[in-house]
Amino acid sequence: MNESLATDIVGRHYPHRTVVGVEPVASGHRPTAVVRFADRSPLVVQCSETIEAVRTEAALVSAVRDRTDVPVPAVVATGSRDGRAYAISEFRPGTDLHTTFADSPPTVRRYIARQFGRYLGELHTAFAFDGCGELARASGPAGAGRLVAASDTSETWLVEYGRRAVERLPAAFDPLRDRLCDCLDAATVDEVTPRLFPWDLRPGNALVADGTVSAVLDWERPMAAPPALALSKAEYLVADWYVDEPEPLRVAFRAGYERVRSLPTVAPAHRVVAIADSAVDSRGAVTNPGYPERARAASVDFHRTALASALPG
Repeated sequence: MNESLATDIVGRHYPHRTVVGVEPVASGHRPTAVVRFADRSPLVVQCSETIEAVRTEAALVSAVRDRTDVPVPAVVATGSRDGRAYAISEFRPGTDLHTTFADSPPTVRRYIARQFGRYLGELHTAFAFDGCGELARASGPAGAGRLVAASDTSETWLVEYGRRAVERLPAAFDPLRDRLCDCLDAATVDEVTPRLFPWDLRPGNALVADGTVSAVLDWERPMAAPPALALSKAEYLVADWYVDEPEPLRVAFRAGYERVRSLPTVAPAHRVVAIADSAVDSRGAVTNPGYPERARAASVDFHRTALASALPG
């Protein structure tokens, strides 16, 4: 995000504040900038595709702050400017956890993994839905601020969502594709209440200060899903993503979750969907685990090995 746009957006809501600096944020795919003032705390400006997407995310952030202890920066304003939808949020200090997690002492990594597990447990306790899929704000005055799932059934959602994730995998995954589809076809129906699916809950969307998580960021395009899928995906992104021996982090992550609620039953299909969904980003590119991040060939091998280990038998 360029300096003039960020200054213009903030000026609409805070016309009497003197901007002394604008710092573009390089991480993430949405234009983002930190705006600093002479005598006030900084603010964060972030643009999104549509104003409804911005307001849905803001509604979720508000609810997360009200119902849980997850450290989420407050959204203080939303709007549109020259066709660009935006949100203004409070600034939280901290270091990008993506760049520090792998090199942190093992005790710190386990502590942070427990925090992530507890956060997911709190989110699952606080948010239940009648169906699966993308969340939207309920219409009408009675539904103000309430989020509802796009689908009124969860009977086939996991398999359909998983098949789309498998279809997005590039040709390098072809040797596994039939077995992945067979695993999904054999999946039993989840007779559980769908819960919030924070599909990008990971160190790369968190800040850390003094060895603890100071902010969890990026709540765009919220979804509802079987809780075992959300647990499998967050566990993969927190435990498997950064270290060669992930088992201690898996144990810590699950211990954090169990401090809040009982673990859901994870089936092979949940793991397959979680890994396939993580292996390719929204633009179709293979994601790069670790820090420093792996090259493409090594990333493909990483995801392929994880998928093979998730398959039954």
